[in-house]
Amino acid sequence: MNTEYEEKYIETKYLTLDKKIELDCGKSLENITVAYETYGNLNEKGDNAILVLHALTGDAHAAGYHKGDKKPGWWDNMIGSGKAFDTDKYFVICSNILGGCKGTTGPCSINSQTGKEWALDFPIITIEDTVKVQKALIDALNIKKIIVAGGSMGGMQAIEWSISYPEYVKKTILIATAPRLSAQNIAFNAVARNAILSDKNFNNGNYYGKESPEKGLAIARMIGHITYLSEDAMHNKFARKLQNKSKLDFDFNVEFQVESYLEHQGQIFVDRFDANSYLYISRACDYFDIAQKNGSLENAFSKTNSEFLVICFSSDWLFPPSQSQEIVNALMKTGKDVSFLQIESPAGHDAFLLEFEAQTKVIKSFLI
Repeated sequence: MNTEYEEKYIETKYLTLDKKIELDCGKSLENITVAYETYGNLNEKGDNAILVLHALTGDAHAAGYHKGDKKPGWWDNMIGSGKAFDTDKYFVICSNILGGCKGTTGPCSINSQTGKEWALDFPIITIEDTVKVQKALIDALNIKKIIVAGGSMGGMQAIEWSISYPEYVKKTILIATAPRLSAQNIAFNAVARNAILSDKNFNNGNYYGKESPEKGLAIARMIGHITYLSEDAMHNKFARKLQNKSKLDFDFNVEFQVESYLEHQGQIFVDRFDANSYLYISRACDYFDIAQKNGSLENAFSKTNSEFLVICFSSDWLFPPSQSQEIVNALMKTGKDVSFLQIESPAGHDAFLLEFEAQTKVIKSFLI
């Protein structure tokens, strides 16, 4: 166990916002509950905060251990004393996204008007909406200035933060992300959502308290997990090795180790995530496009006052280095302060969760 957290377990906190959030779809939400965790201490000026933003299926538990946990938070290697996001210097916050299923208001939350889960009555959300909720949380915590950092979908949120709240954001760290999803990525999301929607137990989203669409959600996760790895990573890990056998069975059961691995990833995912949340959050990613919204990437980034660090990974084909370079080029054209690093890694998109040593060096230097 990480000795930093042996004697002090991390607890998730909850805040119900006292303001109405106007959503991009034209609807609004009141009494939104936000689940969040904090690490380190906020200084008297309220200007040493770092907001860490999670990826599509992440949550507020970014570091440390909850009581009874066997594994720490999803970015524990990056958050803590002496780490990239050094809790001896910074007050680190991570909140669960709007529409999520780990404590923040989402489709599995109770709609006070009906007394039942929102299900598909929950309004469609955008990345911009999630940032509005995060801003309300930051205001409630009396934070005056902030650094934002995120990988994948978290990077999209960080981009939106830097543009929408330029007076608050001092520095922005974008890791394995993009200013918009490619057509291919939208297609992957569409197939994943269709796996959920086609499950016989989906019941138009009203499956709470009944048989849930586990098979559809597991397939969605299997599809996603393929995109998180690189071809080299999959070959090195599995190649064409058979699963617990020396010869083929000539049937449609699991034959190869990679099949077994994907099935396992799908099964453990359904135990921790909600199918409706997957629909809503993946669609929010589809909609995100700051160039379309602002006329161009240059127009979008002209609004920010932040310094930027952009990190990408050589084998990431889900958010390839070319998309990070597009961000860097737009920032340079608008005269912004930007640093760029491509890390050589065979780990694919998942590298932002794994290559912590290389990221730590450059992030520490950037935060000085």
